[in-house]
Amino acid sequence: MKPSLASLLLALTLSINLVACSPADNDSATAQPVDTPGTESTTTAETDSLESSVTRMAAIAYSFGASWAPDGERIAFISSNTGVPQVWLAEMNGEEPGQFSTFEDSVGGALWSPAGEQLAISVAPGGGLNTQIFLMPAAGGEPRQITEGGQVNNWLTEWSRDARYLAYSSNAAGNSGMDCWLYDTQTDESRQIASNEGIGVCQLSPDAKRAVAWRMQSRGNTNMYLLDLNTGEEQLLTPHVGVAVANQGEFVDNDTLLISTNIEREFVALARIDIVDGRTGPVQYIAGRDDADLAAFEILNNGKVALLWNAAGRSELAYLDLATGNIAQGPQLPAEIAGGMEASPDRTSLAMTVSGSATPTNVWRLDITSGTFTQISESSHAGVELASLVRPELMTYTAHDGLKLSGWLYRPAGSDTAGPMVLSFHGGPEGQSRPSFRSIYQALVARGISVLAPNVRGSAGFGKTFVNLDNGALRFDGVKDIESTVRFVVDSGLADSDRIGIMGGSYGGYMVMAGITEYPDMFAAGANLFGVVNFATFFAHTEPWMAAISTVEYGDPVKDKELLEQLSPIHKIDRIKTPTIVLHGANDTNVPVVEAEQVVDNLKSRDVPVKYVLFPDEGHGWRKTENRVTSDVEIVRWFEANL
Repeated sequence: MKPSLASLLLALTLSINLVACSPADNDSATAQPVDTPGTESTTTAETDSLESSVTRMAAIAYSFGASWAPDGERIAFISSNTGVPQVWLAEMNGEEPGQFSTFEDSVGGALWSPAGEQLAISVAPGGGLNTQIFLMPAAGGEPRQITEGGQVNNWLTEWSRDARYLAYSSNAAGNSGMDCWLYDTQTDESRQIASNEGIGVCQLSPDAKRAVAWRMQSRGNTNMYLLDLNTGEEQLLTPHVGVAVANQGEFVDNDTLLISTNIEREFVALARIDIVDGRTGPVQYIAGRDDADLAAFEILNNGKVALLWNAAGRSELAYLDLATGNIAQGPQLPAEIAGGMEASPDRTSLAMTVSGSATPTNVWRLDITSGTFTQISESSHAGVELASLVRPELMTYTAHDGLKLSGWLYRPAGSDTAGPMVLSFHGGPEGQSRPSFRSIYQALVARGISVLAPNVRGSAGFGKTFVNLDNGALRFDGVKDIESTVRFVVDSGLADSDRIGIMGGSYGGYMVMAGITEYPDMFAAGANLFGVVNFATFFAHTEPWMAAISTVEYGDPVKDKELLEQLSPIHKIDRIKTPTIVLHGANDTNVPVVEAEQVVDNLKSRDVPVKYVLFPDEGHGWRKTENRVTSDVEIVRWFEANL
């Protein structure tokens, strides 16, 4: 798989459906819970039933990240079927896929070498962000680590088309950024090809003489550069005024580049850049919509390009003819959301990751000519009847200042009265609640608790203006959207005002803490998953590249110290009355565990009901099945007891 440039950041900063609430969301041997008395109210039989039903839901596996073998006869992908995500291989002749790698730690991605003899695999020690890259023979054998290990962060990007070079990003140089590196398979050496402040990713031209360097100036503002690998010369591809993003760049050939960007537009669209005599031309838009972002694209055969649109949270597939500019609608997707597209070597098929509100995440293959989808992976869902899962309804409502907001509502079947409800805020902040599979949502609904997953201001998918409405001091309005959301669900008769809970992971965890400090009488229970509570300690302890890109989004820790103090829930934590469960990974370097410890220590000292679940083998989110199970059981038990 060739990940889009922006997806490398999103995979690290957002809570996605691999974690309890959104990326990877009972006392167990792997978790360390700390209890405060006064929150247990269920009988043993009820607890057994809860644990049994929630465990089955949380144990549903996921598969993603397809990468084609160069002969087009096999696909490598990542699956959690054995409990710890590993590389699996699938034959295109219909044989059952089989597990390929057996690392002790979780695998985050795999790229098949164009020469076919080996795969590059990224592995996350202890679930953390210090991922390391290994090469492993495709025929089987011992993996060989090519990165230096330790706390260095390494992000796998792509192979060169001749299979000599492997591109990746790394902070091995010791500065504050994720720089661009090339590993040379002939010399067994790596060299830095571009220096970046914050985050940078490089993708190679077909002849490996140039690269597109993607750089994040700040969250929500990115640029692309054309880099000459011989001279080191850089040319800015995406000049713009104000904020804009450039998400994906792909070479059609050595002199033609396609990118997705929203320069001078509200929504991300497809553009072309020509390179003439080594000099780059202007951005020329060739496919765009006024109601949807271009989420991804992939170059096919016969001059066609597959376009994947994000339309109000749902994915839509279309095909662009580069010669004529005509756009044709593609076939209906197997579920609501798709991503991770990769064309087969002959570019007549697409492999992609597909997920839906009632559909576990799996890898599918699309035959372009026939429009036929074939499921490649089979994510285990033992004991769960998928037909019984609840599909959400898209709701719209108005914020305190008249801004239009929306959210996905999951309700128990047959529910028509105001009952218990949990508001679940996504991470990011520039994430988006979409109708993808969330085991925690389905588990809560099965226990009679509705869920609303809002998209408040600052969420992606609704245009450039909307996603920047919570930057800096505007975050106060984003926090007010919490109150607007509660008023909506109560006034609409969807929720009982005395039985509303709030949860979220990463930035969603910040929203939990902001909600229960700003509105101490509004919530009956809270669940904070690896959330920021104190911007001073966040900036002091997070990864340097994360700090570098976050000063516009949140505020500069030096210049905006007073603002960040006002925005930090820690300074109002003495107002909290809400029973709160806090879950965190010990190896989290995005939102370090000190954020959780401040919350737990304070609430315990004031006898506010609190439970702390620390995962010693996880980082920013839960990758392992047993930890997702523990997390979901604890969260559902907490809300059921308090709502």
